[in-house]
Amino acid sequence: MPTLRTGLVIAAGYADKVRRVLFAQLRDAIKSGELSNKDVAMAAGNLNRVLFELLVNKLKADKLDVVRIQIDYHVKDSQIQFDFSTLRVELWRRVPEEEIAPVVEDFAKTAPKLLEEEIRFTVERVGETDVGDIVYRIMYRGSDVGALIVTPLNGEALVRGAVVEPTPLVLKRTRVQVEPGDLDDFISDKVSQLFAEAQNVEKREAVKVVNEILALVKAGETVLEEIEEAES
Repeated sequence: MPTLRTGLVIAAGYADKVRRVLFAQLRDAIKSGELSNKDVAMAAGNLNRVLFELLVNKLKADKLDVVRIQIDYHVKDSQIQFDFSTLRVELWRRVPEEEIAPVVEDFAKTAPKLLEEEIRFTVERVGETDVGDIVYRIMYRGSDVGALIVTPLNGEALVRGAVVEPTPLVLKRTRVQVEPGDLDDFISDKVSQLFAEAQNVEKREAVKVVNEILALVKAGETVLEEIEEAES
């Protein structure tokens, strides 16, 4: 059963997006004569009428809020039938400028100092690979944001990893001197310093590196599945 997905769109523009997506998905059916342009336009209009009731009258969405809509449908006897049991709507509300402005003004005073501070990450060992590499989860303010893989050597280690927050960074393979003692403690002490030298990248690249590392130890749900879905 095909699914109509609008992607992220401002609430004021959802109706046009629904219509465009439906026509794009059904262009082959129109070409074959299974459906007419009128059939598709009518179906889009009917769906938009229902969505208006939901978004405007029920959810009280403002025209500058952002929505994402999806619903399954099928074509039968030259009719497009929507399965409303599959309807999913996500809504992000716009915060009025008068609420944002004073917060931004206060924050702007401390922003320069923030840039001078080192980003403090913490780590948690999640397992070892088949060849003895050690994989760590990286956290920032209590949230999972990345992964690091460490290859222990004689008095040294090779480390590489990535984080997606507070800014996407990729740490290329780096050789470090390992001080005597517990490796976990050493990595915990050095992780923030290591990422201070990491490369700024697009979020998608950092997500890929993180999930590749976690997959090496089958670390359950990858840290960043939701981010990948949101960007697809």
